[in-house]
Amino acid sequence: MNAIVLMLIGLGVMALGYAFYSKFLAEKIYRLQADYPTPAHTMRDGVDYVPTNRFVLWGHHFTSVAGAAPIVGPAIAVIWGWLPAFLWVTLGTIFFAGVHDFGALWASVRNRGKSMGMLSGSYIGRRGRNLFLVVIFLLLLMVNAAFAVVIANLLVSTPTSVIPVWGAILVALVIGQLIYRWKVGLLWPSIGGVIVLYALILIGNSYPIVLPDPILGMTPRSAWIVLLFLYAGIASLLPVWVLLQPRDYINGLQLFVGLGILYVAVLLASPTIVAPPINHAVPEGTPGIMPLLFVTIACGAISGFHGMVASGTTSKQLDKETDARFVGYFGAIGEGMLSLAAIICCTAGFATLVDWQAVYAQFGGGGVGAFVNGGDALLIEGLGMPEQLGATLLATMAILFAATTMDTGLRLQRFVVQEAAELAGFKVGTFLGTVVALAVCMALAFGAGSDGSGGMVIWPLFGTTNQLLAALTLAVVSVILIRKGRNPVFTLVPLAFLLVMSVYALIVQLGTFKAQENWLLFGMDLVILVAALWVSFEAVLAMRQGRDPNAAPDGTLESERA
Repeated sequence: MNAIVLMLIGLGVMALGYAFYSKFLAEKIYRLQADYPTPAHTMRDGVDYVPTNRFVLWGHHFTSVAGAAPIVGPAIAVIWGWLPAFLWVTLGTIFFAGVHDFGALWASVRNRGKSMGMLSGSYIGRRGRNLFLVVIFLLLLMVNAAFAVVIANLLVSTPTSVIPVWGAILVALVIGQLIYRWKVGLLWPSIGGVIVLYALILIGNSYPIVLPDPILGMTPRSAWIVLLFLYAGIASLLPVWVLLQPRDYINGLQLFVGLGILYVAVLLASPTIVAPPINHAVPEGTPGIMPLLFVTIACGAISGFHGMVASGTTSKQLDKETDARFVGYFGAIGEGMLSLAAIICCTAGFATLVDWQAVYAQFGGGGVGAFVNGGDALLIEGLGMPEQLGATLLATMAILFAATTMDTGLRLQRFVVQEAAELAGFKVGTFLGTVVALAVCMALAFGAGSDGSGGMVIWPLFGTTNQLLAALTLAVVSVILIRKGRNPVFTLVPLAFLLVMSVYALIVQLGTFKAQENWLLFGMDLVILVAALWVSFEAVLAMRQGRDPNAAPDGTLESERA
């Protein structure tokens, strides 16, 4: 099968989903109001709550949610064949991810910018809230610690990406000043920023940076991990308009341009998909496709992390409620497009089936490396791009996605620390909350290995934890819809599917961890399973109560409106 057909079908289906299904959700289910006062205005503080242009905010949301996972998941999952991965990414994006991201953003905006963890306390109950926060904290810990390793590995393996990756921070700082301090319109900073970023890619390709080994007693990878955590900590302390917003916005533009270049290369190269649609000859030791497909591909089809971003940072910056459709739903579309590109690169970027099978000789053999190498081959064939330049471009894309996720992820973890402290009866400031979040991440990263790879120890639980969190987020949104007297079926269907698949996967993993005598992951798996089932039970009870007679017109309880 020609990859162009797969690309056009995938992009066409997603475009139809945004044009029609998201419009239906906006008008009939979430019922957005242009004049509704958003938290960005009512709680404006210039740090976290800042009214933001929808295009800038879309850039923040898109690049925050689209980390390395929408590349890694599909790159691994195509071992079962390209068809299951393709169907899950396209249909999941439209009917699962878009509904979830859009709904989480809307729910938070309607409730003073509260996170999903805190919203679960308002709509499900205190016990559900406490367990919800546990799941959120564990997921953020996985994301921050593991993504630091992924980025560090790419900086070591592709030293030509170092200059554009770190140079992007300086570009973002300048753009933030131009837009917010000097009130320059978006057009010229956007054009100039993208040009500079691609110029940095060309410079980086000519001047690779390799850290000495050892450096200050650390390996290059360990040093990069430390620098990444320090940067993320500083970024989380700064007002969002200084670095977070402009960095995410300009990276979003650059990454979208990069996706465009990749898709143009596919059109010109017209490659054949060498991988089978359904792989009946998977390597020995490969787990069954059910239920693991739906947790291996999390980001790119639906991801609980998106709900944390939507309710943690994005909701606090939404200028108009009607912008939620573009920011939330189209943000999910953007990630779906990235996952589609990953599927094509990892199935059509190889010369023969034998070459593909050599990479996918074992489960987990594919990954970011398969995406970079496969995509590089397509860029060379389609655009005649020099070999190393293509690898630099794709590695930079992957790193920028992961790095912007770390930026937001550490800020979110700081929010969770502050919320937990508030529930415990004391106040934790921004600086202390950031220090605690950093300390926990660094302890995990270096406590389980001096090279900083400790974050990968609990990574096997990411997929299931992420999808469970998505299900729990949909549960909160469903309760809100029921209280408002609206039809919850559009959130309940993906909720039920995700809950079944995630619990199924957790039970399967319990057996695997027991057989491996990996008692750490076994214990964490059990904790996550119990927490998820408990919250789900509490959510069902809340749904059965139906519409609250004391609900205000916007669906919140009168006692919560203060």
